[in-house]
Amino acid sequence: MKRDNGSKIMWSITVVVLLGFVEPIGAIPLESWDDKITNAGTRFKVLSEFGGQAVLDKETGLVWEQSPATGTLDWNTARFQCTSLTTGGRKGWRLPSVHELASLIDPSVTNPILPPGHPFQNIQSAYYWSATTIADLPTFAWFVNFGSGLVSNGGNKSFVSFFWCVRGGMNADQY
Repeated sequence: MKRDNGSKIMWSITVVVLLGFVEPIGAIPLESWDDKITNAGTRFKVLSEFGGQAVLDKETGLVWEQSPATGTLDWNTARFQCTSLTTGGRKGWRLPSVHELASLIDPSVTNPILPPGHPFQNIQSAYYWSATTIADLPTFAWFVNFGSGLVSNGGNKSFVSFFWCVRGGMNADQY
């Protein structure tokens, strides 16, 4: 503090500017979608904050159920089931977009077609619903097959299929 010629008090203020993002203590640094993490042990982290019931995919920043339901549902009921889900004491789950679901596929393996060493359980070598509706056929949605890696646009929403809920960023597909 100092006085100027008019006897007014002038305050010196030091401003600190932080450039870039500072991660909070304990935060998990996330990779971006353009980075490929080939080691499943590095790519996936079982989250103790979710009681070990959820897995962070550091390649996409999405959080997946570690063990999705083993029953099948029609598309609308699967969407509702994800929206109603409490896993690891957390809400905010949803049906993933076709792109998000397909991001888990590792075409170098089969049955299930997930990266070797992945931490997921009860993944069926079958079709899973995505939230993505087929634009020209609003009663159909995209599927991802975790047995073959096939991404298919042939699923009538009244059919029953497996589903796998996700948390994190919102997909671009309309519900």
